[in-house]
Amino acid sequence: MSDHISGPRALSDPIADITDVYAFPSPETAGRLVLVVNTLPMAAPDALFSAGLLYRFRLRPLTRSDDGSGWGFVPGDEELVLDCVFDAPEHVADGTGEHRQRGTCVTPGGEQVSFLVNDEAGGEGRGLRVFAGVRWDPFIMDARAALATIATRKLAFTDPGSIFLDGKNVLGLVIELDTGFLPGWELVGVVAETLTRGEFNVRIERVGRPEVKNMMLAPKEFDPVNRDLEIRDLYNMEDAFHLGDSYAGAFRARLDANLAFWDGLDGTQDWPVGEDGSHPLTDLVLADHLVLDITRPYVETGSFLEIELAARRGEPHATCGGRTLNDDVMDTIFTQLVNAGRGPTIRDGVDGATRPGTDAFPYLARPNPDPPEPPEHH
Repeated sequence: MSDHISGPRALSDPIADITDVYAFPSPETAGRLVLVVNTLPMAAPDALFSAGLLYRFRLRPLTRSDDGSGWGFVPGDEELVLDCVFDAPEHVADGTGEHRQRGTCVTPGGEQVSFLVNDEAGGEGRGLRVFAGVRWDPFIMDARAALATIATRKLAFTDPGSIFLDGKNVLGLVIELDTGFLPGWELVGVVAETLTRGEFNVRIERVGRPEVKNMMLAPKEFDPVNRDLEIRDLYNMEDAFHLGDSYAGAFRARLDANLAFWDGLDGTQDWPVGEDGSHPLTDLVLADHLVLDITRPYVETGSFLEIELAARRGEPHATCGGRTLNDDVMDTIFTQLVNAGRGPTIRDGVDGATRPGTDAFPYLARPNPDPPEPPEHH
């Protein structure tokens, strides 16, 4: 789930479908920032990247500001962009019928770093290292139970839970970046995108935090304003750092309704809504980028949303924030949605990936050579 199959376009063109985004200080090398974007749900062991896509990370410095919501992070105008593209696959001339593919990433200084897909050493340039290839999908969540919760309007998690089609693969793209490219930056907003490649780039997908589209925007039945509107492709077209006015009302109506649904699952309202029905979490969700403190060291778990929640309480944050590969972020999300962190942890019964991420480059676990068959879509 996370951002797997997050709308009609992702279903029709899964090669451009972003499944997850991660950003964390390197546990291996001080002064380095790790960025991960996974794409193509249910990737086959021999899957390759699209030569027709641009794979992009966008980073902006964030400053604190009191906007009245308590969330208060404003993206600056300065932006660091990392773009990766891939050549068309080539036949390997050894009679095996296999293909080889090269990729190129452009550093902030304009240097091109070349790498071979599925080469664990990756490619390296000044202050930047890149890996791309098939990896084990590290996402931690009982997706079926989450969907059953929405369908039945009752918490449907069990202990233990199960990861849907555990052992599935994704196409992983990992960039390790010297924080010297971000001079004077402390808090950083991170988003990943897939776009069409060429003279005119059309954004196909963009992802910051997990499960915004599938758990918070997808359900239609609670929204009194846009009950028949599939809203996720419209959301993908928006700039994560500068939401336009055209569809903002539709996004807000959907989130206000769906966030109120999640909050009511335990029978109490922990997020009081405004007189106009506005939900206190809506502004946070719409600021849809990971928030990371690049001056703090790596921590394995507990950093996701920590910076944002500390700001809400008016307290200094204690961790690097962002999102690590092995942090069970869905328990954090469900707990905030349902009881605002005031009650017991809302567990989905899944606490880790069967093959967790590692603490050494390229961080993502090796792929499953025999992944489960993808479900049929009708």
